[in-house]
Amino acid sequence: MTSTQDIRSLTQWQDELERYLEQHHQADDGAHDIAHFRRVWRTARALNAAEGHQADERVLLAAAYLHDIISLPKNHPERHLSSRLAAREAERILAELGFPAGLLPAVSHAIEAHSFSANLPAQSLEAKLIQDADRMEALGAIGLARVFYTSGRLGRDLFDPYDPLAERRPLDDLQYALDHFFVKLYKVADSMQTEAGRQLARQRRRYLEEYVEQLLGEL
Repeated sequence: MTSTQDIRSLTQWQDELERYLEQHHQADDGAHDIAHFRRVWRTARALNAAEGHQADERVLLAAAYLHDIISLPKNHPERHLSSRLAAREAERILAELGFPAGLLPAVSHAIEAHSFSANLPAQSLEAKLIQDADRMEALGAIGLARVFYTSGRLGRDLFDPYDPLAERRPLDDLQYALDHFFVKLYKVADSMQTEAGRQLARQRRRYLEEYVEQLLGEL
């Protein structure tokens, strides 16, 4: 929990992390850039407020800004290790910046547990909030933009023009972007750890469902 007297130091830490990332982290992936980090921080903070301000916002801030400091491509054979590598690198960066040493294990756990592919249980409230906030990025308008952006970078087709809903074939989100909605995105909405996260995820999942309905109508 962050008290009112900590607000200034929290703002200072945000400025410090922004400066570090601008100087040292030139992401070539628009789905995992500094704008993504900012959104995860805002969402985590909003979810924390809805849950009664019980989490330490210094942990949320550091984890949100550094959770993808190392992010292997989705088609990389060691993709499932990304969050572990990011957690180690985040600890190094935060120690270098003088972040409170006693909070480093909590930040590290929140980062390591955020990843869908790592499949690690979130043990702390901070980890649950970061996991929910990051997974929220796969839903709603942002999720819609990110799934087609990432699929385009990986050279995947938008959808199977002959069988877009995979009624006569197995789902294959390595080939078709639309298949990813059914393979993963809808499931993400069901994986939220907090009640506030579940409520927001239901709204954003409905946005994706309405998009699919509109797409099928146009096809």
